[in-house]
Amino acid sequence: MNKVKWIYAIVALALLATLLPTGSAQAAPASALACSKTYTVSAGDTLSGIADKEYGSVKAYWPIMAGTNLKNKEDSSFAHIENPDLIEPGWKLCIPSADDAKAFLAEFPGPNTPAGVSMLFGKGAKGQLIVASWWTNGGEFAGLNEMFKQFKAANPDVEIVNAAIAGGAGTNFKGQLLSQLLGGVAPDTFQLHAGWEADTYDPGTLIVNVDDVYARNKLESVFPPTLLNMLKFKDHYWGVPVNIHRSNVLWYNKALFEKAGITAPPATWDEFFAAADKLKAAGIQPVALGGKDGFELQHTFETILAGSMSAEEYAGLWTGKTSWKSEKVTNALNTFKKYLTYANADRDALTWAAATQLLIDGKAAMNIMGDWANGQFISGNFTDYGWAPVPGTKGTFVALSDSFALPAKAPNVENANLWLDLAGSKPAQEAFNKLKGSICARTDCDYSTYNGYLQSAAADWKVDAIVPSVTHGAAAKPSWATKGYADAVTLFATSGDVAAAQTALVQAAVDAGYPQ
Repeated sequence: MNKVKWIYAIVALALLATLLPTGSAQAAPASALACSKTYTVSAGDTLSGIADKEYGSVKAYWPIMAGTNLKNKEDSSFAHIENPDLIEPGWKLCIPSADDAKAFLAEFPGPNTPAGVSMLFGKGAKGQLIVASWWTNGGEFAGLNEMFKQFKAANPDVEIVNAAIAGGAGTNFKGQLLSQLLGGVAPDTFQLHAGWEADTYDPGTLIVNVDDVYARNKLESVFPPTLLNMLKFKDHYWGVPVNIHRSNVLWYNKALFEKAGITAPPATWDEFFAAADKLKAAGIQPVALGGKDGFELQHTFETILAGSMSAEEYAGLWTGKTSWKSEKVTNALNTFKKYLTYANADRDALTWAAATQLLIDGKAAMNIMGDWANGQFISGNFTDYGWAPVPGTKGTFVALSDSFALPAKAPNVENANLWLDLAGSKPAQEAFNKLKGSICARTDCDYSTYNGYLQSAAADWKVDAIVPSVTHGAAAKPSWATKGYADAVTLFATSGDVAAAQTALVQAAVDAGYPQ
């Protein structure tokens, strides 16, 4: 069994001690959960069902999971439970007493906090490594798991705890993490977009700089200058990058293009809409679009913006050098408005991954998304797809980078530093990015075994004009990116009022300190 602990930390359960019978025993600390008895899983068993039989509550299964994992550290005949929804017949479980279970639940902050996830797993001889991210989809987790394997091989006495919170682009993760950090509870390391996103975590207070990681691993010599400029914030590095992603990619299903008589991906918006009309005429959904994760619309619009002007002008939107009153912004809004008319009607119910799945399933022909979609195609064994820059963006690379940060209150600092060393290494980056769908942050990676898209992205990175993504934390201060810009785009997608949206975007820039 994979020794990396995996739990989808998105289920908010009301874990109240009153759910369990009252006992007279003194409350035992969570780390001291003892086995009152053992239980062998039978076909059809669930942890919630076992908890209901033992404690009278279907919601009281967390002590069983924690007790079993703790017991496994001393007796491997007991199961390792990585996901509470997945247990197998024949597994041996530890059933704590009602009093111990009640004490555990009184301490347990829930599965959506680093501290809570940590309590569900045992500790190795050298403690735990609690890694927090929003990587829960196929290609994302597959890549992260490769890093876990490498870390475990080098550090077998450290127990890895995956404190992931689902939600594309960290839409759920970031708010929950910030609340936890402000409350003094931290994982050992967490996912952080390179750029302005570091400002969210009050650099120097909630997170500490990782300049020493760069120095001891000589990372400035292996990361490209463009990326280093993006990573450096307030004269320090706050995260160790594992990749470079491209935001402005148009993905398409080759078979559906062929069915509609489309011989090449569109390079201009006129070509795009002509292709979309051909697809509609052939009874094919032209565009797959998500909206449930709360970032997809903003992501799509930023790529259209980048294609409506030069790379220098686009970058200038976020520095005050380009006015949001520009006619090119107006044109981008009109293009976006028309683009939305070709998208699936249920976009607000779909995550980005579900929208990407429509291409895999042959239910839609085109999708604008970052190249983490490439990771979804890889994990789904889907090969009949093509790619091109979003119309108008040939020669422009809208970039973002995922890194790992070091919280000021990381409970296992030594292990966190071991993880950061690994994150910047060539073996980890080569293994991770091949599955994640991105290219290495390092300049010395070997792409010979990577798929065609990744080889093309690596080549484009070397020659294209690199501009930062606003939706993914690189281009603008968080308050501007997540409120002013995001709110204006979200409202526009509903109202379709171009003039009002442009006025809102102008005001957002002014509020961010860039007079128009």
